Amino acid sequence: MTYEEFNQFCGAMTATSSVVQWGGAHVWKVGGKVFAIGGWGEEGRGAFTFKASELNFQILSGEEGYKPAPYMASRGLKWIQQYDDSPQRDDALKYYIEESYRLVSLGLTKKLQKELGLNQPE
Repeated sequence: MTYEEFNQFCGAMTATSSVVQWGGAHVWKVGGKVFAIGGWGEEGRGAFTFKASELNFQILSGEEGYKPAPYMASRGLKWIQQYDDSPQRDDALKYYIEESYRLVSLGLTKKLQKELGLNQPE
């Protein structure tokens, strides 16, 4: 996934916003809370960071192409960085970004979720 594709994908989600910060990283937020970061790759390669469930964090921490996210995981946060940006990983990356978005949005106050139209019963 390219950073352009990453930005298009994240931007299509409800109530998201983005900023470029932290050394030129593309930082995506929902309700003011970070759910995905595009940047920080080594040697000019793409890297994508996202919040993970406890189980996904445990699984991905040992998988080739993934690692606990620099800075975040060292502080006890369950964030993973995918540093293998090959197109074969795009579907999995989309799943993990959507899951990160869901986890972060569920952490917002019920009032803010309602204001943003998130996680509402149909």
